[in-house]
Amino acid sequence: MDSTYQPIRFSEKLSGIKNLWQPRVVAEMNDYQFKLVRIEGDFIWHDHPETDETFIVLDGELRIDFRDGAVTIRPGEMFVVPKGVEHKPFAQREVHLLLIEPRGVLNTGQAGGERTAENDIWI
Repeated sequence: MDSTYQPIRFSEKLSGIKNLWQPRVVAEMNDYQFKLVRIEGDFIWHDHPETDETFIVLDGELRIDFRDGAVTIRPGEMFVVPKGVEHKPFAQREVHLLLIEPRGVLNTGQAGGERTAENDIWI
């Protein structure tokens, strides 16, 4: 069997992510990155003026707050936040996510601050 073709095991990759709110790239397709991240607690209000952002919950329960409501996403579910829509992720307990977004998108958008993760880091 050719060892070149190996699946990406989310559980193995997630176990290598030690810090919360630090997305890590596991694959790219064209100009899009697939990022795994562990989160818990409250994030910051931010938006991405140039791109949509896809959240896929692998484990746990994620709430994404909007200025006019919220959506809850559970394991096996996904939600696409449209570009330019201000949002704030929240997790009561640790959540494991797969994010899909274009290469170079900062996790805090233009908001910046201490939660801004170093970008384009592979695991």
